[in-house]
Amino acid sequence: MKTSILLTELKKFSFEMNKLHLSSLLIFLSSVVLTAAAFPAAPDSVTFTSSNLPIIVINTHGQEIPDDYKITADMGIIYNGEGLRNNITDPYNNYNGKIGIEIRGSSSQMFPKKQYSVETRDASGNDLDVSLLGMPTEADWILFAPYNDKSLMRDAIVYRLARDMGRYASRSKYCEVVLNGQYVGIYVLFEKIKRDANRVNIKKMEATDVSGDAVTGGYIIKIDKTDGENNAGWVSDYFPFPQSPRGVLYQYHVPKPDEIVAPQKVYIQDKISDFETAMRYSNNIADTANGYPKYLDINSFADFVIINEVAKNVDAYRLSTYLYKDRDSRNPKIFAGPVWDFNLAFGNANYYEGWLTTGWEILHLSDWNNISPDEYFYIPFWWKKLFEDPAFQNVIYARWQLFKNNVFVPSRIDGIADSVALLLDESKTRNFIKWPVLGVWVWPNWFVGQSYVAEVNWLKAWIRARILWIDQNMVGGPSSVDEDNSPGRFVLEQNFPNPFSRETLIRYQVPENSGRESVVRVTLKLYNLLGQEIAVPVDEEQAPGRYNVKISTAENNPVDLMSGIYFYTLTAGGYSASRKMIVIY
Repeated sequence: MKTSILLTELKKFSFEMNKLHLSSLLIFLSSVVLTAAAFPAAPDSVTFTSSNLPIIVINTHGQEIPDDYKITADMGIIYNGEGLRNNITDPYNNYNGKIGIEIRGSSSQMFPKKQYSVETRDASGNDLDVSLLGMPTEADWILFAPYNDKSLMRDAIVYRLARDMGRYASRSKYCEVVLNGQYVGIYVLFEKIKRDANRVNIKKMEATDVSGDAVTGGYIIKIDKTDGENNAGWVSDYFPFPQSPRGVLYQYHVPKPDEIVAPQKVYIQDKISDFETAMRYSNNIADTANGYPKYLDINSFADFVIINEVAKNVDAYRLSTYLYKDRDSRNPKIFAGPVWDFNLAFGNANYYEGWLTTGWEILHLSDWNNISPDEYFYIPFWWKKLFEDPAFQNVIYARWQLFKNNVFVPSRIDGIADSVALLLDESKTRNFIKWPVLGVWVWPNWFVGQSYVAEVNWLKAWIRARILWIDQNMVGGPSSVDEDNSPGRFVLEQNFPNPFSRETLIRYQVPENSGRESVVRVTLKLYNLLGQEIAVPVDEEQAPGRYNVKISTAENNPVDLMSGIYFYTLTAGGYSASRKMIVIY
């Protein structure tokens, strides 16, 4: 068992990491005096008597809300139903009781508009599962405060898209909040990521589940900062980059750090370590017996990549990243998700190329040359290897084909954004009087719109361009999505990258113990769109194994490839297969 990081150590780790968050943030903090131009001052009061949104009223009775433990306060919610007006003088008819409340977030804590973690409690201070604003019962909630996302909708849109893909993501409800008698603007009530039948539906673990099938699940693990209370975890044996000074921190989320017992820690640490070891050392990471298919629910990881890449999330894979595992008797695989935290997505970041609608963010974050020297949060090494594996790319391709004509239709997403904008048409005016950030740069904005309409229109245009780029540059291909890569089969994989401009790699496999001769004649030929043979990169006797063939468009390369569509065909021992290849200059 690896050495667990104690709470006090994690707090120190978190403090050191947050001192040096990201280079763009450092530049901002060191070069800008935090005046009204940097963080616009909030008016002392906004006239607020009623809303088309639910109203949440919180009273801390003079206590300051801390950021590392919860204080007890009172909360009331006024919600008269969909389409009905809510008046500040109406009775608290959705919730009226005690809560624990603390400030949440990391970088967002520098903003004057704070976000909060809320725990509903009974009169004795114990957790109280309740249904808030029509959402399934729970005790833990998030009051999210959109501030640097001036569209007010990035997180809500992503969670909606993830649910439309059939994945659980936090449900949401817009509301307006009054804190200690002061109007504090538009908030979004989100479900916290929890284990239950209506959220992450995995087996509940007890302290007595320490052996056999019982110890195998369910777990939720996260890769994230260590803000807040009750944190512990372990550091991966494998550095994300050879140059990086520290490994990746995996944290216990469910069971909680103060509830998980030693045998459970051993089990989940070993499970993650076994997967990472396979990814580090396996000669065939896609092998169904010993590669990543043994450990991962591949579709969930493909969906996780798709949603984060559509959003071009600069925090993806390295922060706010959750993994979960059910009990073996229910499902033995590790799942990716739920997705979380997208306020810096959809072009709302001026670092790590977050503003661009082009490029794979997973590859950008996996290149040490792109990483800020002040960065403390790295992407695990295995994400790049997984993304570049042809078999996994084919799964991404298949999942994209499944969703691109229903979930990721630009006009449909326009409609979602327009419906949110319409819902907030009244309340946004009060919010931006309280927090006058329109037309003002707030870290780490790339685009600064002069109006709310401009912010929403820019967001919609960015999403359209991003989806178009992904569709035109999608990895993988349709013909080997379910290919069996076991050693006993011939396999011709999709070239990567595809499309390409300078060079690409074609991989194939000659089988072992297939009943044929131990050495077979292998021929790989390239054809143009007219079916004319233009090159024969391979024509020789080959022993069983996996082979790589590099195709280059360099001037000194014997294969003359201009922009266009080509096909490559592998023939060997009675086997024949073809794939499509695209060259773009």
